Amino acid sequence: MSEHRLDQRNTAGSRRNFLKTTGAVTAGALAESLLPETAAASAAAPVNANAPFNPATASAMPTRNLGRTGHRAGIFSLGGQAAIEQPNNEAVAVSIIERALDLGINYMDTAAMYGGQERWSQRYFGQVMKHRRSQVYLASKTHDRTRDGSLRLLEESLKLLNTDHLDAWQLHHVDRKEEVEQIFGKGGALEALIQARAQKMVRYLGVTGHSDPDVLMECLHRFDFDQILMALNAADRHHRSFMERLLPMAVDKQMGIIGMKIPARGRILNSWQPEKSHDSGWNQPAPKPGVLAMREALYFTLSLPVSTVIIGCDSVAQLEENVQLARDFTPLSEAQMAGLTGRTEPIAKQALFFRNWA
Repeated sequence: MSEHRLDQRNTAGSRRNFLKTTGAVTAGALAESLLPETAAASAAAPVNANAPFNPATASAMPTRNLGRTGHRAGIFSLGGQAAIEQPNNEAVAVSIIERALDLGINYMDTAAMYGGQERWSQRYFGQVMKHRRSQVYLASKTHDRTRDGSLRLLEESLKLLNTDHLDAWQLHHVDRKEEVEQIFGKGGALEALIQARAQKMVRYLGVTGHSDPDVLMECLHRFDFDQILMALNAADRHHRSFMERLLPMAVDKQMGIIGMKIPARGRILNSWQPEKSHDSGWNQPAPKPGVLAMREALYFTLSLPVSTVIIGCDSVAQLEENVQLARDFTPLSEAQMAGLTGRTEPIAKQALFFRNWA
């Protein structure tokens, strides 16, 4: 696909302008395949015969196309952090993963980086993949920027996950222009992705990031990725907005679009209890109470043209609550979206702790 595809699409300008000015989803704003679909109308079998299939998904929640992959993802998906990356936490983590599949979740995300050197997240997923691999679109990532290093990570990932292939393999946390040059240069990680796909170790390729939309846009200009995982929450417009240009670009390229950092690790929520010892883990403290209910935070991002969202869960109860919210989802209006954005302004730094604030 040419990097000039945006200029060749008649609909690109209207969709881009729509997202810049409102950020809301209304009829006609998106391609039909991205609009929410009622659970009853969801396909009973995968569009792509080779795609994973969870029989519980159709009655569990609305589904959307994952770009051009042929997979219809439930709008709520399971992230591989929170309890699932904690050391020596197998009983809790495995219970969450098993219950997620029971509830109809059919997209799960992990990474070689999650859980430190022991790679706890992949280990826990692997315990479940031993007997339920066919039910889930399984995505993982490489944080290594070289070809050889990434291939080593992939080999280890496949072993830990108890599978012979990934549905998606993604470049993890691409946040600086220097990383882009290394990834796309000779001997860079992109060579590993292309080789792994050619050898059928992975089916689709993706890129992920939190900090700078321009960096991810450069990645999309350089290669025709199948999917993108990006940080999108109700505070997005307050600093280095991904919604303004990156999201419309991904829509125009018909990519699978996965939203993350919806509750900002709890810091956007009114249930957040600030403590002086709390830190984001990156570069911004979170000293103030949040301002949104989980329902508001989740529905904001689901009202954008995303295929699904991933959230890590601390317990089965939290997982069940999130799935129920997804089941009940209806898109927010333009006014509701704007209202939530306005409410997050006083806590923008803690809600966007993952952005580059330099």
